[in-house]
Amino acid sequence: MSLKQPKMILIDVDGTLVDSVPDLAYCVDEMMKQLGRPVWGEERVRDWVGNGVERLTRRALIGQLDGEPSDEDFAQAYPIFIELYAENTSKRSLLYPGVREGLDYLKSAGYQLGCVTNKAAQFTIPLLKHLGVHDEFDIVISGDTLAKKKPDPMPLLHGAEHFGVDASDAMMLGDSVSDVKAARAAGFQIVCMSYGYNHGVDIREANPDAVIDSMAEIQGLLESAA
Repeated sequence: MSLKQPKMILIDVDGTLVDSVPDLAYCVDEMMKQLGRPVWGEERVRDWVGNGVERLTRRALIGQLDGEPSDEDFAQAYPIFIELYAENTSKRSLLYPGVREGLDYLKSAGYQLGCVTNKAAQFTIPLLKHLGVHDEFDIVISGDTLAKKKPDPMPLLHGAEHFGVDASDAMMLGDSVSDVKAARAAGFQIVCMSYGYNHGVDIREANPDAVIDSMAEIQGLLESAA
């Protein structure tokens, strides 16, 4: 499918703008230590990230992607994780290479930019500010901004409404099957990063409209769009 020029672009955070795994893995392992359990390490945690910290906590407790811990285990562990992550939201997290160049191009080209993430606002806003990109966005839609989050289309449609742009003139930049599902349901175009958090599965299998290896490549992609 050939891309068309969007009037507005919404960009995901974790796995798209920011590699947040180093902080998340640190918090998972510290939580496990406090629970008297063995730690997992960053490589293992990387495959579990991408559906919010509650889901991540559940995965860490059972040591796998699918399934559920006991309610008692989760009730004990989740507050520990939240307290740890509040103190370690951006100590180790970094912008991916090419993100700054990509954002600079999008701003200079006059695109209206928003941020849409499943991460709660209490973590999203400090992270974006610490990494110096918060002010690039006219709206930040976090996981607890609305009643539903990705893969539901609600956050994307909320963004389009904010800018007064029709969904057919909107684009999402993401990295996961959740982003692709949300974009398809909302009627957005969807461009995915090849490097993000998709549980070890190549994002091309989800059939986004385009896949790029660096956000710096967004310039060439949009300049060749109809």
